[in-house]
Amino acid sequence: MPNETIRIFHSHLSERDFTGEPIADEVLDAIVESGRRTPTHRHGQQISLVVVRNPDTLGRLWQAIAEGIAKDQQEARERLGLPADAAPVVPRLHPASKAPVFILIAVDFHKTSVAVQAGGREQHVQESLEGWTVGAVDAGITLGTLSAAARSFGLGAVAIGAIRHDPQPIIDLLGLPKWTYPVVGISIGAVNRPEKLVRKPRLPLSTYRHDERYDPEALTPEILAAFDEELLAYWREIGKPGTTWTERVQPYSTSVHPETKIVAARQGFTNIE
Repeated sequence: MPNETIRIFHSHLSERDFTGEPIADEVLDAIVESGRRTPTHRHGQQISLVVVRNPDTLGRLWQAIAEGIAKDQQEARERLGLPADAAPVVPRLHPASKAPVFILIAVDFHKTSVAVQAGGREQHVQESLEGWTVGAVDAGITLGTLSAAARSFGLGAVAIGAIRHDPQPIIDLLGLPKWTYPVVGISIGAVNRPEKLVRKPRLPLSTYRHDERYDPEALTPEILAAFDEELLAYWREIGKPGTTWTERVQPYSTSVHPETKIVAARQGFTNIE
């Protein structure tokens, strides 16, 4: 029988309809401490959190995110060769902007460099793809932990990858030093929940779990078509516009978040081709 922890994971929802109600300090502290206790590569602890609660900072943060999304969408139109006379993309605040807390999860090789220098050496991990991968993996572990911890208190949580559309304003606003990078954020807080919660569909388990050896034929055209229909049915059930999964991943045919490489280089991360 599933226990309470499994129930939290199996009932995952990305919730965005925040009430704005403040989170008690002791609850927020417990959530953050859960993130601090996650495993990291070599116990390097190359993750830091920036917890944002100040309304003015939150407003500037969400405005920067909105402008980054609009900028990236406009450039994506051009890369895809869409009509040039189309109306320009207008920045719109993210649906999660009412959340009382935003936590930035940053790869932090600034912190490790202090210890490397204390040992009389010069740090080079940020110059390797392995270093970038380590940071991204550890950030993902932290994200999942923070989300589960928040939801264990009955709060809503949603990952905010939109910070990567144009990360430089986020870096400037939150004072991130060289050798750090904002990988993802998470908004948490009390949420308005509908009477009936409908989970977003996932591809079949057969396309996700591969026993002993990866099966490149697991996702068949028939499975893909059926899943597209299932996802459309989901959008209809919750009364929101949406696309098929096939349409959803079409941006992968062009450059996604091209600012990542540019800004990462400014932050001292090299060799991340």
